[in-house]
Amino acid sequence: MKYLEKAKAAAKHIQSQISKVADTLVILGSGLGGFVEVLEEAVSIPYGQIPYFPVSTVSGHSGELMLGKVGEKWIWVMNGRFHYYEGYELGETVFPLRVLSLLGLKNLVVSNAAGGLNPDFKVGDLMLITDHIDKFPSNSLRGKDAIDFGVRFPDMSEPYDFVWRNLAKEKAKTLQINLREGTYTGVTGPSLETKAEIGYYRTLGGDAVGMSTVPEVIAANQMGMKVLGVSVITNECNPSDNKLFAHDDVVEVATAAGEKLQGLVKLVLFIEEGDKNQFFN
Repeated sequence: MKYLEKAKAAAKHIQSQISKVADTLVILGSGLGGFVEVLEEAVSIPYGQIPYFPVSTVSGHSGELMLGKVGEKWIWVMNGRFHYYEGYELGETVFPLRVLSLLGLKNLVVSNAAGGLNPDFKVGDLMLITDHIDKFPSNSLRGKDAIDFGVRFPDMSEPYDFVWRNLAKEKAKTLQINLREGTYTGVTGPSLETKAEIGYYRTLGGDAVGMSTVPEVIAANQMGMKVLGVSVITNECNPSDNKLFAHDDVVEVATAAGEKLQGLVKLVLFIEEGDKNQFFN
């Protein structure tokens, strides 16, 4: 069965389970599942029940598609995502975006847990993603079926929406959050970075490093979606530091910082009625 046909089958199943519609999706990274607490009237579908959906295999990723309200706005939430290191092809990791685009998805808020490359960043900081560096060995648009969803060669000069970024900075000030800004470096994982790699990614211009997000953002841009990206800095990648770090530490720090992320995203999504056309169109 073709990729597009699989996406249509998955969309049809979701539509049979959920009668509401939403144009915005929030993807939650490792340890950030606490965001679902802000949802009202939430309904959930486990990934395993949706035809052709991948299944999350990583600790800290719940593995469910949710729909709920933030204020008066209905949004989709992916509580758990899919990674290249789990054995999925990059086209598979973005399959949910393809499916939800068939149901009217227009806006993507993507979050992740990331290591801080910028020496000014501290553990627990939030970083507004202004750009990214793609170090994956392939591309989520690779293959014939990708052109069913958009142009073959999408422009990536501004992958993270400028208006949304300014709104996030404004709302961060309201919450007294010291919102960092920087470039996210996407790598394959699952092994954490060596000291030499940390220095290399920093030299390239990376401010944070993680194992997700980039394939999703590329696919979203191909489909003409507006994208906002936020990283939770879970550790400081310091080449001179001999401290060992593990995935459990990532989940612990991300969970602790999740409250700041919840507050920021909620304010970004719950905007005044008169401003909705500026951000959601």
